[in-house]
Amino acid sequence: MEMQEHEKFMRMAIELSAHNVKQAAGGPFGAVIVKDGMVVARSANKVIQQNDPTAHAEISAIRLACQELGTHTLEGCIIYTSCEPCPMCLGAIYWARIDTIYYGNTKTDAASIGFDDHFIYLELGRPMHQRKLQIVQLLRDEALPVFKLWESSESKTDY
Repeated sequence: MEMQEHEKFMRMAIELSAHNVKQAAGGPFGAVIVKDGMVVARSANKVIQQNDPTAHAEISAIRLACQELGTHTLEGCIIYTSCEPCPMCLGAIYWARIDTIYYGNTKTDAASIGFDDHFIYLELGRPMHQRKLQIVQLLRDEALPVFKLWESSESKTDY
């Protein structure tokens, strides 16, 4: 794909982010997912609209793309996002197996307008017992047999 095509799709993501702000629909973020030069899905940030803290533009676009393509992986796809993905979205992009990320604004740009994920990056680097969020392991002996059941299941789908 030529740079002009990449720029076209990035402009779509930026337009989605601008439209979201102009319509007072949510944060200034947009994402477009493309496969074989065709738009598969697009979404703006829907956190406020859906009362869902996970409804970032990238996550919403991934959900739509998977529905559209009838798959749980997006191999062969490219995501264009108006801002460098946050840790949650980056994780989802990895899980979806998207091939490439193109982004506009940086995480520093986002932090400068109040969308600061720096504390999450710091937290992820700390041992669990030093994190601000209390994390307690409970009933591992009861939970572990389910993993063994999955491991031996003939109906499992690897992902």
